[in-house]
Amino acid sequence: MGPRLRTARERNGATLNGVGRATGISPSTLSRIETGRRKPTLEVLLRLAKAYGTSLDELAGTASAAADGPRSPAPQRSAPAKAVLPLTRYVGGLHAHKHVLPAVDAPPERPRQVSHDGYEWLCVLYGRLWLALGDHDLVLSAGEVVEFDTRTAHGVANAGPGGPVEYLIMFGPQGERLRPRTPAPDPRSR
Repeated sequence: MGPRLRTARERNGATLNGVGRATGISPSTLSRIETGRRKPTLEVLLRLAKAYGTSLDELAGTASAAADGPRSPAPQRSAPAKAVLPLTRYVGGLHAHKHVLPAVDAPPERPRQVSHDGYEWLCVLYGRLWLALGDHDLVLSAGEVVEFDTRTAHGVANAGPGGPVEYLIMFGPQGERLRPRTPAPDPRSR
Protein backbone atom coordinates (compact mmCIF):
# COMPACT_ATOMS: atom_id res chain seq x y z
CA MET A 1 0.00 0.00 0.00
CA GLY A 2 2.88 2.39 0.70
CA PRO A 3 3.93 2.73 -2.97
CA ARG A 4 0.30 3.44 -3.98
CA LEU A 5 0.08 6.17 -1.34
CA ARG A 6 3.37 7.70 -2.51
CA THR A 7 2.18 7.57 -6.14
CA ALA A 8 -1.13 9.24 -5.19
CA ARG A 9 0.74 12.00 -3.33
CA GLU A 10 3.24 12.56 -6.16
CA ARG A 11 0.43 12.52 -8.77
CA ASN A 12 -1.06 15.45 -6.85
CA GLY A 13 2.30 17.22 -6.73
CA ALA A 14 2.20 17.25 -2.92
CA THR A 15 5.06 17.05 -0.43
CA LEU A 16 4.98 15.12 2.84
CA ASN A 17 4.92 18.43 4.71
CA GLY A 18 2.03 19.74 2.60
CA VAL A 19 -0.03 16.58 3.12
CA GLY A 20 0.81 16.72 6.81
CA ARG A 21 -0.53 20.26 7.09
CA ALA A 22 -3.69 19.36 5.13
CA THR A 23 -4.48 16.17 7.07
CA GLY A 24 -2.99 16.70 10.52
CA ILE A 25 -0.80 13.59 10.06
CA SER A 26 2.87 14.15 10.81
CA PRO A 27 5.25 14.00 7.83
CA SER A 28 7.35 11.37 9.64
CA THR A 29 4.27 9.14 10.04
CA LEU A 30 3.40 9.64 6.36
CA SER A 31 6.95 8.71 5.38
CA ARG A 32 6.86 5.53 7.50
CA ILE A 33 3.54 4.56 5.89
CA GLU A 34 4.85 5.19 2.36
CA THR A 35 7.99 3.12 3.00
CA GLY A 36 5.99 0.24 4.54
CA ARG A 37 7.41 0.59 8.04
CA ARG A 38 3.98 1.46 9.45
CA LYS A 39 0.46 0.28 8.61
CA PRO A 40 -2.11 3.07 8.18
CA THR A 41 -5.32 3.06 10.20
CA LEU A 42 -8.71 3.45 8.53
CA GLU A 43 -8.91 7.03 9.87
CA VAL A 44 -5.56 7.89 8.27
CA LEU A 45 -6.60 6.31 4.95
CA LEU A 46 -9.85 8.30 4.96
CA ARG A 47 -7.94 11.55 5.48
CA LEU A 48 -5.46 10.68 2.72
CA ALA A 49 -8.20 9.65 0.28
CA LYS A 50 -9.90 13.00 0.84
CA ALA A 51 -6.63 14.95 0.49
CA TYR A 52 -5.71 13.10 -2.74
CA GLY A 53 -9.22 13.23 -4.20
CA THR A 54 -9.41 9.46 -4.61
CA SER A 55 -11.27 6.45 -3.19
CA LEU A 56 -10.24 4.06 -0.45
CA ASP A 57 -10.47 1.25 -3.01
CA GLU A 58 -7.89 2.94 -5.21
CA LEU A 59 -5.53 3.56 -2.28
CA ALA A 60 -5.91 -0.05 -1.15
CA GLY A 61 -5.50 -1.38 -4.70
CA THR A 62 -8.90 -3.07 -4.68
CA ALA A 63 -10.68 -0.85 -7.22
CA SER A 64 -11.82 -2.74 -10.30
CA ALA A 65 -10.96 -1.28 -13.69
CA ALA A 66 -14.68 -1.08 -14.56
CA ALA A 67 -15.53 0.78 -11.35
CA ASP A 68 -12.73 3.30 -11.74
CA GLY A 69 -14.16 5.16 -14.71
CA PRO A 70 -12.50 8.29 -16.05
CA ARG A 71 -10.86 10.55 -13.48
CA SER A 72 -10.82 13.64 -15.62
CA PRO A 73 -12.70 15.02 -18.59
CA ALA A 74 -9.77 14.09 -20.84
CA PRO A 75 -10.29 10.87 -22.80
CA GLN A 76 -8.60 7.86 -21.26
CA ARG A 77 -6.18 5.87 -23.40
CA SER A 78 -6.09 2.10 -23.33
CA ALA A 79 -2.28 2.02 -23.10
CA PRO A 80 -0.82 0.52 -19.94
CA ALA A 81 0.06 2.93 -17.17
CA LYS A 82 3.52 4.16 -16.26
CA ALA A 83 5.46 1.86 -13.94
CA VAL A 84 7.27 3.45 -10.99
CA LEU A 85 9.87 1.42 -9.12
CA PRO A 86 11.22 2.93 -5.87
CA LEU A 87 14.99 2.48 -5.60
CA THR A 88 15.42 3.92 -2.11
CA ARG A 89 13.65 3.58 1.20
CA TYR A 90 13.86 7.12 2.48
CA VAL A 91 12.77 9.04 5.52
CA GLY A 92 13.66 12.37 3.98
CA GLY A 93 16.24 13.91 1.74
CA LEU A 94 17.12 12.55 -1.68
CA HIS A 95 15.29 9.53 -3.00
CA ALA A 96 15.30 7.70 -6.33
CA HIS A 97 12.78 6.03 -8.61
CA LYS A 98 12.98 4.26 -11.95
CA HIS A 99 10.09 5.09 -14.29
CA VAL A 100 9.00 3.15 -17.37
CA LEU A 101 6.62 4.74 -19.85
CA PRO A 102 4.94 2.26 -22.21
CA ALA A 103 5.35 2.42 -25.98
CA VAL A 104 2.80 4.60 -27.80
CA ASP A 105 1.26 4.11 -31.23
CA ALA A 106 0.66 7.77 -32.06
CA PRO A 107 2.38 11.09 -31.37
CA PRO A 108 1.55 12.12 -27.79
CA GLU A 109 -0.16 15.27 -26.62
CA ARG A 110 1.94 17.82 -24.69
CA PRO A 111 2.46 16.40 -21.17
CA ARG A 112 0.28 17.72 -18.35
CA GLN A 113 2.48 19.79 -16.05
CA VAL A 114 2.62 20.01 -12.26
CA SER A 115 4.78 21.99 -9.87
CA HIS A 116 5.74 21.33 -6.27
CA ASP A 117 8.53 21.94 -3.79
CA GLY A 118 11.79 20.15 -4.45
CA TYR A 119 14.59 19.63 -6.93
CA GLU A 120 14.85 16.86 -9.53
CA TRP A 121 17.59 15.18 -11.51
CA LEU A 122 16.41 13.00 -14.42
CA CYS A 123 18.48 10.59 -16.56
CA VAL A 124 17.10 8.76 -19.61
CA LEU A 125 18.20 5.12 -19.78
CA TYR A 126 16.33 3.98 -22.88
CA GLY A 127 14.12 5.56 -25.53
CA ARG A 128 13.18 9.20 -26.08
CA LEU A 129 11.54 11.24 -23.32
CA TRP A 130 9.57 14.44 -23.88
CA LEU A 131 10.09 16.85 -20.96
CA ALA A 132 7.78 19.86 -20.90
CA LEU A 133 9.50 22.30 -18.54
CA GLY A 134 7.56 25.53 -18.23
CA ASP A 135 7.34 26.98 -21.74
CA HIS A 136 10.23 24.82 -23.01
CA ASP A 137 10.02 21.41 -24.65
CA LEU A 138 13.01 19.07 -24.55
CA VAL A 139 13.35 15.63 -26.13
CA LEU A 140 15.96 13.65 -24.24
CA SER A 141 17.62 10.45 -25.50
CA ALA A 142 19.42 7.65 -23.68
CA GLY A 143 22.33 8.97 -21.63
CA GLU A 144 21.07 12.55 -21.42
CA VAL A 145 20.55 14.18 -18.03
CA VAL A 146 18.61 17.25 -16.91
CA GLU A 147 18.14 18.86 -13.51
CA PHE A 148 15.54 21.43 -12.50
CA ASP A 149 13.72 23.11 -9.64
CA THR A 150 10.34 21.35 -9.38
CA ARG A 151 8.60 24.63 -8.60
CA THR A 152 8.86 25.09 -12.38
CA ALA A 153 5.84 23.42 -14.00
CA HIS A 154 6.97 20.12 -15.55
CA GLY A 155 5.62 16.95 -17.12
CA VAL A 156 6.90 13.99 -19.16
CA ALA A 157 5.67 11.71 -21.94
CA ASN A 158 7.03 9.13 -24.32
CA ALA A 159 8.30 11.27 -27.22
CA GLY A 160 6.59 9.10 -29.81
CA PRO A 161 6.36 5.75 -31.52
CA GLY A 162 9.37 3.49 -31.25
CA GLY A 163 9.19 1.69 -27.92
CA PRO A 164 9.06 2.32 -24.19
CA VAL A 165 11.06 4.92 -22.28
CA GLU A 166 13.01 4.15 -19.12
CA TYR A 167 14.42 6.89 -16.92
CA LEU A 168 15.75 7.49 -13.42
CA ILE A 169 14.65 10.29 -11.14
CA MET A 170 16.55 11.53 -8.11
CA PHE A 171 14.31 13.86 -6.16
CA GLY A 172 15.00 16.11 -3.18
CA PRO A 173 11.62 17.07 -1.64
CA GLN A 174 13.12 19.92 0.36
CA GLY A 175 15.18 21.26 -2.55
CA GLU A 176 18.22 19.05 -1.93
CA ARG A 177 20.46 18.86 -4.97
CA LEU A 178 22.95 16.29 -6.14
CA ARG A 179 26.53 17.37 -5.56
CA PRO A 180 28.85 16.16 -8.33
CA ARG A 181 32.26 15.28 -6.99
CA THR A 182 35.39 14.43 -8.90
CA PRO A 183 38.64 13.25 -7.34
CA ALA A 184 41.44 15.76 -7.02
CA PRO A 185 44.09 15.31 -9.74
CA ASP A 186 47.16 13.35 -8.74
CA PRO A 187 50.07 15.86 -8.63
CA ARG A 188 52.48 13.11 -9.74
CA SER A 189 50.65 12.75 -13.08
CA ARG A 190 51.77 16.19 -14.28
